[in-house]
Amino acid sequence: MQLPSITVLVCGLFAAYISHSMWTLYSLFYPKACSSNERCIPSYLAKGGRELDLWIYTSQYAKAKSESSMNLILHSKNLDIHTETETVVNVSLPRKTRNNGTLYVHSFITPRGKTPFSGSWVVAAVESLTTYMLPQADTFKLMGGEQKENQKVCESQSRSHPMTHWRSSLFVSVMEDDIALNAKEIPSELYKFLINYQGEYLPILYIDQISTRTKHLMVVNETCKEMPLTVVYRPISVGKLRMWVNMEQSMKMLHGLGFTEKDTDEMKGIFADTTLHFLLLTFLVAAFHLLFDCLAFKNDISYWRQRDSMVGLSTRTVLWRCVSTIIIFFYLMDEETSLIVLIPAGVGSIIELWKVTKAFKVKLGWKGYLPTFQLGSQSDKEKETQNFDSEAMKYLSYLLYP
Repeated sequence: MQLPSITVLVCGLFAAYISHSMWTLYSLFYPKACSSNERCIPSYLAKGGRELDLWIYTSQYAKAKSESSMNLILHSKNLDIHTETETVVNVSLPRKTRNNGTLYVHSFITPRGKTPFSGSWVVAAVESLTTYMLPQADTFKLMGGEQKENQKVCESQSRSHPMTHWRSSLFVSVMEDDIALNAKEIPSELYKFLINYQGEYLPILYIDQISTRTKHLMVVNETCKEMPLTVVYRPISVGKLRMWVNMEQSMKMLHGLGFTEKDTDEMKGIFADTTLHFLLLTFLVAAFHLLFDCLAFKNDISYWRQRDSMVGLSTRTVLWRCVSTIIIFFYLMDEETSLIVLIPAGVGSIIELWKVTKAFKVKLGWKGYLPTFQLGSQSDKEKETQNFDSEAMKYLSYLLYP
């Protein structure tokens, strides 16, 4: 029995990966319905006529101690969870925050007419309104060279150390799907949001961090006594909520692996700035692009592994391709390009270096602790190929020099 080739194995794994990904996405957006013979937990919003209020406070503390320790910046009465709204407020910054401190936002959902500290129940969510990073250089528009001034930016005195940055946009959501959940099969992404109240789970409040991009960040220093904050409320489906929670966990893992805020910001844009259908199309195109890259690398390596002579091949082309690839790699590294782009460029540079050693028949030896390199000899046919290559390059240079 003949074993399958590497290409067949890679294509099989790719098909299994695509199928599993499609099934996972379908399961996220269409969770299994709770049947009548199971123990179901209905949504508080399933019964009509239940009105809600949205409260948003700022505080220097991550835990809400008391109402006096927080500053109310927005109160939306009779919140319509199915309607998107946008409100711009000005937030006063405490002195501690202006001196490279932290400021938190506390969001609450309460019954209509009740406060977060007096109602029968309350749903809370907290996130940081500030983050630490190196100040970015000023950006300019490609057309016209006008400076980007869509936000008020406080003047910073130094760009050599991390500074507090203000998240100028806050995205708050309430899950609008009033689905009943099986008590024994609660999705792991929703479990931490569930609050049981009289046999029902209260509205799920979520602060969206995926939609917050680096373009929304503003430098904070002692001169910034007040900062603008755009509060965007928009409903969120159960599928999108579960996907966003998974994405946040993935972002934390990437940060632990050394990815910066700039690297993950590009990934956030893929998910936050596109529709679901376009996102699926982008995923399929990226997956096929990855497959074709792997197959191309596999075929390239297989070809050069079996190549023992350079008859019919140009060593100059191989050398210049290697040099240009390395230059591009170092340029990307100097520009602090995303690791998503930098890693494939580095792998390509390593492969090109290996091809140069094959083309020039480089042999590695050791003289004590010092490495030595020897170039192999060329056959008559290889010398003839090089002569043709030199002549072709001479005539080509006549066209390129002008």
